[in-house]
Amino acid sequence: MGRKLRAVLLIPVLVALAFGGVRVKRSVDTLQAADEAVRVAELVQAANKYASDAINERDVSVIPLLEGKRNAGPVVQARRITDEDAKAFDRAVGRIPDTTGLLRRIELVRNGEKQLATVRANAFSAKLSGVQTEESYHLVQHPLMELSNELGFGSSNQASFGRTLYAISLTQAAESLIRSIGTHLLVEDRGTLAPGELETQLASFRSYAYLEQVALQEYAGAGTAADMARLRKALAAAEQKGRRQTTEAARRAKAAGRTFVAPPGTVKMISEIASGKTTAELAAEGITPESFFAASTLGFGAYRGIQVHLTDSALTDAHGIADIARRDAITNAALVLAAVLTAFLLAAWVARSMSRGMRRLSGSAIEIAEQRLPAVITQLSQAVPGQVDTRVAAIPITTTDEIGEVARAFDHVHREAVRLAAEQAVLRGNINTIFTNLSRRNQSLIERQLALITDLEDHETDPDQLENLFRLDHLATRVRRNGENLLVLGGEKPAQQWDRSLPLVDVIRAASSEVEQYERIEFAGIPEAEIQGRAVTDLVHLLAELLENATAFSSPHSTVRVTATRLPDTRIMIEIHDEGIGLMPEDFAVINHKLANPPTADTDVYQHMGLFVVGRLADRHGVHVQLRPSGEQSGTASLVMLPGTITFRAAGSEPDVDTLTLAAVGTIPASRREAALSALAAAAAEDRFSSYEAWTDEPTAAGAPGESDGPRGKGRGRAPAADGRRREK
Repeated sequence: MGRKLRAVLLIPVLVALAFGGVRVKRSVDTLQAADEAVRVAELVQAANKYASDAINERDVSVIPLLEGKRNAGPVVQARRITDEDAKAFDRAVGRIPDTTGLLRRIELVRNGEKQLATVRANAFSAKLSGVQTEESYHLVQHPLMELSNELGFGSSNQASFGRTLYAISLTQAAESLIRSIGTHLLVEDRGTLAPGELETQLASFRSYAYLEQVALQEYAGAGTAADMARLRKALAAAEQKGRRQTTEAARRAKAAGRTFVAPPGTVKMISEIASGKTTAELAAEGITPESFFAASTLGFGAYRGIQVHLTDSALTDAHGIADIARRDAITNAALVLAAVLTAFLLAAWVARSMSRGMRRLSGSAIEIAEQRLPAVITQLSQAVPGQVDTRVAAIPITTTDEIGEVARAFDHVHREAVRLAAEQAVLRGNINTIFTNLSRRNQSLIERQLALITDLEDHETDPDQLENLFRLDHLATRVRRNGENLLVLGGEKPAQQWDRSLPLVDVIRAASSEVEQYERIEFAGIPEAEIQGRAVTDLVHLLAELLENATAFSSPHSTVRVTATRLPDTRIMIEIHDEGIGLMPEDFAVINHKLANPPTADTDVYQHMGLFVVGRLADRHGVHVQLRPSGEQSGTASLVMLPGTITFRAAGSEPDVDTLTLAAVGTIPASRREAALSALAAAAAEDRFSSYEAWTDEPTAAGAPGESDGPRGKGRGRAPAADGRRREK
């Protein structure tokens, strides 16, 4: 009941746990998404640096490579920086979330990287013209730049954030191409160019200048007002820095005594170069490779600064969101856990307060059912009912709630059970008294009948009639044993007890003499042992019941073998073997349980009186009786274990052959004992008991002691039951 109550109270706790778990899961999912966004931001940051340094490598390599200085310091340094960026990018790739979009973009980057070594080897050579060299770096830079579109977790508009970063990266790439191609046009000897190559370079220069303006417009459309303000500020700072550089260059030229022509603005430079003017004409306007590269570098740096700011901001925002998500997840988990723990403790307290009384009630009920009530019933069955205290102690629960009401109801049931047990005890006592009175009366009549039969035997000379009288005498003896069974049922002991010890072999003979088919019983290996007088009568009765069963439920043409063995611990094992059909295994288990634990007298006992009597008699003297399948092909073995408390070895004496006669006479009342002794003496004179004198511990040649004669005459055989199964009497 307590568990059920806890289960009922646990349901709302589980529901709260489920809803709390959903909330915690959402927080954990958000934290996971934020962590993934951090790793993506780190990837984009590494990718943009990789892309910027790659195109910067191309730009700074133009002049040295056109001059044939392929191992120049700036070239080597730029390529080293790019290679380090590639390694950093690889490390960032190892931490990215496993999503289809990212994997596809990474694959595009890898495809471009495969071409980088070839581009470096053939840059600005006959194998790879200037424009081809400059545009080949696009195979690496552009896929890296496109990774910016994966940013934006936590921003108000993910697509807008990605577009903004992509636009500024595109602007930077266009500025880099303008710088690279423009420097190439200002440095290269145009007279050595192939026909049409100059026009191709000028066309590419104009297109990338146009692309830069388109990218700036895209940035303006995707970015916020703050983004545009930041761009304007960066370009203004670059322009101011350019003016300072121009002033410094003029100062150095003046100091060196050279003529200095101030270059125009970046836009003017691009326009003049795109017009196709010669390098001399451009130099006259102050447009030289140095001045143009320096001016373009300022724009390139401004765009790169915006790009770095956006990637850093994205990474910072992602870290912030991840921290918030982590705090939310921890907070939600802690709150849910605290709430569930509080609810569980509250439910447990309520359940404990309610189940404490139920446990006390259950414990008291179990104690009553398993200890107190059985103890009272046992006392009532073993003592006089009026001498047993049948008062019932109330269950120690004084509350007035439903549990208290159940306790009072159970007290009432307990009192009624004790009352009924007392009534049953009185009834059993009355029945036992009836059994005892009937047995006493029958015993008296049977004794008179036996005396009359003995008198008739003394005066009968016809052998056939004398044999019939012996058989009638034997039947009367069996009836007397049934009367003694009634005394056992009533819990009484025999009126007459044997007053001295008796040899074991004589006890077995006395028991066999009470069996109808005694001539089928054989003895073998009976040790020299004495049975204490107090146990003789009951042991004869016990063995007679077992022998009766063995002869009655086996073939009348078979023998029943009785053997005995003395054990090292002074106990004696008696074995009775028959050759009947035997019992089923489950029947052995039931019978042996009843032999070890004799049941209370009821209707079932009357159907198996012999079994009950054997169990009761064995229990009186500590004798253990057990039935087992015979070791032969069929039949049953009855094992009787006599304890050392009722047996002892005879001190240097042989078994008395007359003891059987004394044992048989010992149960006869004093009123007819003298007549019985006279009859036995007359029978001995006529040699009718000579077979008993010939009994030994081994079977006779004929196969059974007293094959034709005996103290009761010939027995009447009983066939097995019709169903082939042996039944207990």
